[in-house]
Amino acid sequence: MTERCYLDDGDKTRCFGCEACVQACPAGAMRMAADGEGFRYPEIDAAKCRKCGKCRKVCPAAGNAPRGRAPLSAWGGFALDDAIRAESTSGGLFSVLAAAWCDGDSVVFGAVADGLAVRHEHARFGDGIGRFRKSKYLQSEIGSSYRDVRRFLDAGRKVLFSGTPCQIAGLRKFLGGGDRPGLLAVEVVCEGVPTPHYVSRFADWLGEKKNGKVVSVDYRFKDGRRWDFEVMRAEVRKSGGGVSVWKLDRWFNPFWSIWLQHLMSRPSCYRCPFAAETRLADLTLGDLWGVHAYCPELYGRNGGASVVFCNTAKGRDVLAKAAPLVRGHGLPVETAIRYQGPMRGPIARNARRGECMADVRAMPFGAFVRKYAKRPTPWLLFRKYVWGNRQKVRLWNLMHGKRP
Repeated sequence: MTERCYLDDGDKTRCFGCEACVQACPAGAMRMAADGEGFRYPEIDAAKCRKCGKCRKVCPAAGNAPRGRAPLSAWGGFALDDAIRAESTSGGLFSVLAAAWCDGDSVVFGAVADGLAVRHEHARFGDGIGRFRKSKYLQSEIGSSYRDVRRFLDAGRKVLFSGTPCQIAGLRKFLGGGDRPGLLAVEVVCEGVPTPHYVSRFADWLGEKKNGKVVSVDYRFKDGRRWDFEVMRAEVRKSGGGVSVWKLDRWFNPFWSIWLQHLMSRPSCYRCPFAAETRLADLTLGDLWGVHAYCPELYGRNGGASVVFCNTAKGRDVLAKAAPLVRGHGLPVETAIRYQGPMRGPIARNARRGECMADVRAMPFGAFVRKYAKRPTPWLLFRKYVWGNRQKVRLWNLMHGKRP
């Protein structure tokens, strides 16, 4: 029995925003529209609807999703190409895996930042797939990507599709639920998506402060300096001409504090059925959390390292083919998952979420930040800058005669 979905009862915890229903509608009777919290949901034009039921058939609501698989193996490491690694959020494995899977006629799908907006696009392999690198954090607009994936697969072309776990679920349902040999599905470990209202309020605040308009935001920019290696970076086009760059260290950044308190995530993120050890993608990518604790040899001079879970034989074969382009080794699956909270269960809903979501629209941005963002404690700063991963790994390297 298929469970009821958002289209039946309007329960927003049942809608992941994957957009599969909109693309499955043969009458063009559906569209995505933002609600008061800024999250997008499907709407039906009753005058156009044929009541064919295809929108509900492809909905990956709990109980209706394809069956996931437990990871076959886990691996940790990073790309040997320093340029790729520097332009990536963690270890640069996305680009390496794409190179291992794709041929000259393959198509790659991924999320692209367009100013403050994030949307899914596709490109022929080798034609600018670098713009798919980096974590965007906001939920991307899928557009026609699922239909495009099907079109390319039907034409015999290999496809790599990357996205969040719910987007992978939407794609799988849209394609009929089974595996397609020409498709490599790659998901990112996801800890919930925040409201776009926060980003737009931040952009308005910074634009006013800098006398211009924010044109891009990099949530985790690798700055390369000792004390703020990873920062939030925004570019502001000044009204008088030129571009101003704004940067703030991660641990002083209110976005991280508010988001990680789970105060402003999409309602479905708190009940996400895809935040589990069983996965729907061929490969799962994430930051190598816990690297200092159980695999310090993979820290790689603080340039970022990735964890990869191979959930299918196809994914395992692709990782093996990528071996000449990476440095790393296998990891115990149970240990790797222990450091990946979103692979063990959904995030917990903060009791103050409703209050926060009302305030993010109504309060002056500075007052909102002061109310909800937690300032870093001396103990946190000590652990991150004085005796953090970098220092712990450096000591481990010295003790084992390794290159720092």
